[in-house]
Amino acid sequence: MTLLYAEPFSSFFYTLYIVCGLSDVLDGYLARRLGAASNLGQVLDSVSDFLFIGIVLFIYITYIALPGWSVPWIILIAAARFLSIIVGFGKYGKLTFLHTYSNKATGLALFFFPFLYSMVPLSITILLLCIVASISALEELLINATSKVLHRDIKSIFHH
Repeated sequence: MTLLYAEPFSSFFYTLYIVCGLSDVLDGYLARRLGAASNLGQVLDSVSDFLFIGIVLFIYITYIALPGWSVPWIILIAAARFLSIIVGFGKYGKLTFLHTYSNKATGLALFFFPFLYSMVPLSITILLLCIVASISALEELLINATSKVLHRDIKSIFHH
């Protein structure tokens, strides 16, 4: 939440951003390493990732002039994500954020976006990010729609 109060793309913003990313990675690593991983921890981690991504997207959309073609695409990705949450909740009665490889790739791509934004043309960065995010959103929706049992740590649709 503190990112909302930092000047976007300032040194303070980047410092907070890196601390948030590293603490998320460290938290997951330590939970697995110490045998402290739990279903509740997985859900809380996914919810915090979801909030972080929402805040970051809000900042990006507010401060970056996105290419016009990308806005409908981003809306479709968000719609697929929300539909996946609805389908999963309807089937299992709980939040069903999945820890697939493609979701991790999307998270990594989103995390590196502000750094890539300063080095690679925006249209290329957005295109690559939208492709990765589309694949992961559709994969999660398909898994939630077709799985008989909830497995949050499923690696991909092919590990079904």
